[in-house]
Amino acid sequence: MTLNRRDFLKVSGAGAAAALAGCATTASKARPHVVVVGAGFGGATCAKYLRQWGPSIDVTLIEPNDKFVSCPISNWVIGGLRSMDDITHGYDKLPRHGIKMVKDTVVAIDPAKRFVKTRSGASIGYDRLVLAPGIEILTGTVNGFNEAETTGKVVHAWKAGPQTALLRKQLEAMPDGGTFVLSVPAAPYRCPPGPYERACLVANYFKQAKPKSKIILLDGNPDVVSKKPLFTDAWNTLYAGMIDYRPNNAPLAVDGSSMTVTTEFDAVKGDVLNVVPKQRAGELCALAGVRNDSAGNWCTVNFATFESTTVPNVHIIGDSVLSSLPKSGHMATNMAKVCAAAIVELLAGRQPDPIPVVANTCYSATSGTTSGYVANVYRYEAGKGYVSAPEGGATPKGDALNFSYNESWAKNIWAEVLS
Repeated sequence: MTLNRRDFLKVSGAGAAAALAGCATTASKARPHVVVVGAGFGGATCAKYLRQWGPSIDVTLIEPNDKFVSCPISNWVIGGLRSMDDITHGYDKLPRHGIKMVKDTVVAIDPAKRFVKTRSGASIGYDRLVLAPGIEILTGTVNGFNEAETTGKVVHAWKAGPQTALLRKQLEAMPDGGTFVLSVPAAPYRCPPGPYERACLVANYFKQAKPKSKIILLDGNPDVVSKKPLFTDAWNTLYAGMIDYRPNNAPLAVDGSSMTVTTEFDAVKGDVLNVVPKQRAGELCALAGVRNDSAGNWCTVNFATFESTTVPNVHIIGDSVLSSLPKSGHMATNMAKVCAAAIVELLAGRQPDPIPVVANTCYSATSGTTSGYVANVYRYEAGKGYVSAPEGGATPKGDALNFSYNESWAKNIWAEVLS
């Protein structure tokens, strides 16, 4: 068969049209979209690394708050070492990574249709959803707490923000010779060493400004759950006779009128009451149906990807996860990176790293000039979860060098998350 010039042009034109149509179809294919809810240590880090490692992925980060207020170092505010401004940072640098920031609150999640609905009425679809909501404080587990909290008589200050500043003001107003009552919730809870550090830093403040005052530390656990040598050394040497530690003393009720905390054994009166109730995975996890452990409090995940074990395409990172890993800001950033890397692979049709490694470093101040740390590396093993590796250790006594490291750690991790 022979083709003249006119026939050739017809055939080649049709082929070109078909090719262009094919190109148009490919070009119009939607880019994968990941929605991250919660711009704390975990969520902001995950959004940032999704964009860095998956530049072809669209990322929307939903957060209701204007500012990032750091829970790590918030005890320093309560102890008078730092101000609220020192722990408050903006989100203005995140959009430069190509992250779409949405200031709103998620009120509904449809995992089957893959969309979230916000308070403003927006419906935002996703291919993958990452939840990083932190914790929900179970104030109802302590009788009378809600009423006392509403009147401002009792706070937990376990989410950095207005209650942090209020607790500081209450301590400043407390008379010399007064009593500060602080409780520790039964594990698991956010930041295991946090209550014990808080006791140290309040004692450090009292030692300087209110030396006749004392602290009653009511622990819902049978013993100090984190960094025991570090804290007991501080209590015995720096604050001898100032801190009355009482294990197995979980608060059952609180009365803001009489300023009394009731446990199974005692009715404890104080001038300032800082009751920290039990906790569970953030409310967003309930909306997605991923709060699925036996008690319905925490989220079980595939630790290689942090995808929910029961709800496909939904990943959970940070404090809401049920695991042996510490519930810390540093750990949340490590979970975020493993999750981000896994999502990039999954959306590209590849298998994620089957044996990821995470690390945790946690500093705690024991005075205005001394800190100690615990550091660990965890390797994932199929069927076992994350297993602590030999690397790591802990300081049995606080010192000035680790206090400077503590300050540097905070500045560096804030920069890692937000810049």
